[in-house]
Amino acid sequence: MEYAGFWPRFAALLLDVLIMSPLIAVVWWGEAHFRLFDVYYFLPSSLFGLWYGVYLVRRFGGTPGKRLMKLRIVKVGGNPATYREALLRYLPEWVMGVGCSIAGIMAVLSLTDAEYFAATTFTERSEVMAGAFPSWYNHVVIALEVWVWGEFLVMLTNKKRRAIHDFIAGTVVVKDAQQEVSDDVGVGMPTA
Repeated sequence: MEYAGFWPRFAALLLDVLIMSPLIAVVWWGEAHFRLFDVYYFLPSSLFGLWYGVYLVRRFGGTPGKRLMKLRIVKVGGNPATYREALLRYLPEWVMGVGCSIAGIMAVLSLTDAEYFAATTFTERSEVMAGAFPSWYNHVVIALEVWVWGEFLVMLTNKKRRAIHDFIAGTVVVKDAQQEVSDDVGVGMPTA
């Protein structure tokens, strides 16, 4: 197994953001036009996150960004990741994301339409929302920032380039030799 380094994994993350950019644009538009958008979007976004971060990892060995970069998420021994490993990899990020979403929902529910739409720019609306978040929101944001920087630090300090979520789940990200062989003979992507 050849372990994937930092830059291919980072490129995969950027590709995932690019792939999801139309959805991100819809969310920004929805939040700008509907005060309760986050309330109605909470369940679909949670389910989408689980599909993207768990189902696709189990079914195809990675998110679309990882697969485009010819990377695969496997167990440390090389076997394919199961739903257990995929869920364990995604769980910390999902829990913190749900915490941020709940704080956002609590904030918009505490505001009236007049208060919410009085702020006409993104910056003004961010300031209005910041004043309405529950007190515990800052702790979740700090935890999320510590998590992200911890992920990078841990990934850069071990030979297999495993991040914290890889250690939690017992996984590693590898270069997909099977896909490279298939591409060389013109077969295309395997159907894992």
